[in-house]
Amino acid sequence: MSQIPGRPLPTVTTLNEYFWTAGADGVLRIQECQDCSALIHPPQPICRYCRSHNMGVRDVSGRASLAGFTVNHRFGFPDLPPPYVVAEVAIAEDPRVRLTTNIVDCDFDDLKLGMPVEVDFQHIEDVWLPVFKPAADSTPAPPMVAEPVAPQDVAKYVRPMLTKTKFEDHSAITGIGMSKIGRRQMVPPLSLTIDAAERAVADAGLTFDDIDGLSTYPGLAIAGMGEGGVTALEGALGLRPTWINGGMDTFGPGGSVIAAMMAVATGMARHVLCFRTLWEATFGQLVKEGKMSPPMGGRSDNWQHPFGSTSAAHTLAQNAGRHFDRYGTTRETLGWIALNQRANAALNPTAIYRDPMTMDDYLSARMITTPFGLYDCDVPCDGAVAVIVSAVDAARDLPKPPILFEAVGTQIIERLDWDQTTLTHEPQVLGQSAHMWSRTSLRPSDVDVAELYDGFSFNCLSWLEGLGFCGIGESKDFLDGGHNIARDGIIPLNTHGGQLSHGRTHGMGLIHEAVTQLRGEAGERQVANARVAVASSGGLTPSGVLLMRRDD
Repeated sequence: MSQIPGRPLPTVTTLNEYFWTAGADGVLRIQECQDCSALIHPPQPICRYCRSHNMGVRDVSGRASLAGFTVNHRFGFPDLPPPYVVAEVAIAEDPRVRLTTNIVDCDFDDLKLGMPVEVDFQHIEDVWLPVFKPAADSTPAPPMVAEPVAPQDVAKYVRPMLTKTKFEDHSAITGIGMSKIGRRQMVPPLSLTIDAAERAVADAGLTFDDIDGLSTYPGLAIAGMGEGGVTALEGALGLRPTWINGGMDTFGPGGSVIAAMMAVATGMARHVLCFRTLWEATFGQLVKEGKMSPPMGGRSDNWQHPFGSTSAAHTLAQNAGRHFDRYGTTRETLGWIALNQRANAALNPTAIYRDPMTMDDYLSARMITTPFGLYDCDVPCDGAVAVIVSAVDAARDLPKPPILFEAVGTQIIERLDWDQTTLTHEPQVLGQSAHMWSRTSLRPSDVDVAELYDGFSFNCLSWLEGLGFCGIGESKDFLDGGHNIARDGIIPLNTHGGQLSHGRTHGMGLIHEAVTQLRGEAGERQVANARVAVASSGGLTPSGVLLMRRDD
């Protein structure tokens, strides 16, 4: 049955036509490896399991298990108004394959993880969207496959160091800078970048003539995600860098810093300016005023968008729900993270939200997509953060004490596809955490302050468990009451207010705060005797994590 167009529909190509048009005869079809019989989704020219190029298409039963779901309350389209269910289902014939979809013809309260569902199709224009409904018969649900790599097994896949020396030892952070952070500042984003860069260069005791490298993430100039990257900044400053870096396929937003470390270690640059700028609040206002167009058009190559799964929240909320189901985590567990960030923000004059917040405030806030409420989500803002990565020998001659790099964690162990990866934690956390600890003799008990990515409260929970500050599945007890993550607790967390209260600076603000704490420059929010800090970045992207220490 045709519906009023509204949501972005899939772009139909020769590679995916079999999937998006299968509903014409009511049969779900998935790509199949003709040699090992594995189902492959999204479609690829090669089998990820046996590497065969002999690919075909299989008619499947349309039966599946409900692997995850979230009830969306905030986002929507004319033909898909909230509330609606975004879900992941595991295909019966090969449960390693999960489809992002909608669950229809079912009361929200009747949804249970693992329940059997079957395909139905919604016909919109030239595509048939496979949605799912509770199975009509009482046949048990097909078996679920857990994470591609179980949380307790991740460390088995960490590759050992290839050299006895570490590239981390060759560089240090010598300067940091931050523009004004605010809501709807209505200024050109490049001006924010230049402001942060000028402050970082001055903080390092350098001039722009000393800067021979530029590094950023993601380098985009769309949807409030950046000023245009290296090209825009070099065009404004005229730096003539010997090395540049930019793009989204890196180790999370902090990947620009890790790339700069490598450039310094290989002698390509001596002082690298790393920067991250967002102006999402202004962009959103300009869209409302009709002065800019929203980024999502009528067609999309994304496998989640046609089902109204348009935000990272829709994917991560399902991971949170599965953590709740497996380990007994609750909304209050996440609430202690949000309350901690707000308490720290109250001591930070640059934070956007500084008013006191109670657990009742947190729990009564409007729902975004279950189990996330308003205060589980970071704050879109305008702002820029810059960091100077310098060669160690040069760093020791500069005015501020250098902050040394102890180890990085970058290894990808899980699948990168948002809906095909880890079930119970934020994807791209467990592997990167295990990799970092393999590159240092320090342990979690040696860390004095943790600045952990919190695009959503559940990101923080995942990093706390992944980094070993508590065991896998133990965060409910660890976070209860918020004492362990307070500034005087076992592991002070997001001491500047985090992205939940300070503002969404995509990980670079976390690195800025880690350096501030290690220098002892955090004022009222200073953690006593902070000597080792960990900072992570990445929310469903390839992630990265940095372990830093004071130079003693």
